[in-house]
Amino acid sequence: MVNGVFYCAYKLKKGVDVAEFLEASKKLNDGHISKQKGYISWKQLNDGDTWADFATFETIEDVKKFEENSADPCELAQKFYSFINLNSCKQHHFTIERNYE
Repeated sequence: MVNGVFYCAYKLKKGVDVAEFLEASKKLNDGHISKQKGYISWKQLNDGDTWADFATFETIEDVKKFEENSADPCELAQKFYSFINLNSCKQHHFTIERNYE
């Protein structure tokens, strides 16, 4: 089976408390994202300035459904989004063709 990935790179708003952002991320994951069909994992990446979400699902169809469901964000997602400069978001969908572990 080929897994699907939702990838989004973004910047946080100026002055954001990273600890608060990460707490909002955890609550969103535990209360909503992890309950979506096909969810496998969510990794948050950071290079000091740019953040990226790397959410893996069982299929690319699950990724597309996740994104479709995200169009009407729940309260946990709204809190998460409040930390992000939404104009900086760059989203992509990928399939995992090969995995080296």
